[in-house]
Amino acid sequence: MSFRSALSHVLSSTIEPSAEETGARGRFPRASVTALGEAGLLGLTVATDLGGGGLGLTEAAEVVTDVSRACPATGAVVRSHYAAVAFIEAYGSHWMRRKVAVGLHLGTLALTDADDAGTPGAAPSPTGSTATRTGDVVALRGRKRDVVGAGEADSYIWSSPPAHGGKGPSLWLVPADAPGLFVPARPSGDGPRGSGTSTVYADPVLLPAGALLERDGEADGLLSTVRAWLADVHRGGRIAHRGARGPRTRLTARPGPR
Repeated sequence: MSFRSALSHVLSSTIEPSAEETGARGRFPRASVTALGEAGLLGLTVATDLGGGGLGLTEAAEVVTDVSRACPATGAVVRSHYAAVAFIEAYGSHWMRRKVAVGLHLGTLALTDADDAGTPGAAPSPTGSTATRTGDVVALRGRKRDVVGAGEADSYIWSSPPAHGGKGPSLWLVPADAPGLFVPARPSGDGPRGSGTSTVYADPVLLPAGALLERDGEADGLLSTVRAWLADVHRGGRIAHRGARGPRTRLTARPGPR
């Protein structure tokens, strides 16, 4: 079955029938997310050898657009998930990528510091989030606003200044059950009603140093491209990224064994 056929089935059987209630009650669309996972759509951009769809963010944008038309909340969740998966697929472990591929892991983004005046996805404020490394443990502190699926996602892509030097941001894979991660009971964000958009707190979050994605302070490249994709999908368009693999929209080229 093609991803378009799978999407059409999930839209008609699950997302469309529950969209009105999701918006009216502000209830997270868990059934819709589960159905997308079971149909292979949460793993659309993961490599085929892990059970994923092996497609790129061009196809992901198509899914987001169609889902958003039916249910804005579910569309926002899937949009953030695909953006998070771009980082997981590029830099994450084989085990984590496999979980995403089979639809058992929902990711999201925690990129914008609560005291930033810019748009969601902007570079982290130098006076906001911090990362302090002591031996093999990193302490993340800060508040991230407009996090879609806060308290519902299985992991967060968290941005911070580098723990040790460097000019660019660092990105961390923060599991939802990480000690010190706090999500308010009531969502407080600008996302569609039901999307679980809220501020997420790290006070602090303690992680192994291996939770770092890419090298410390060197996440600008993929981060910039994903932000461009997010902005383009938000406008309802498509982005064609021309990278090392040529014109195909693939943001998931792996840098080699970790």
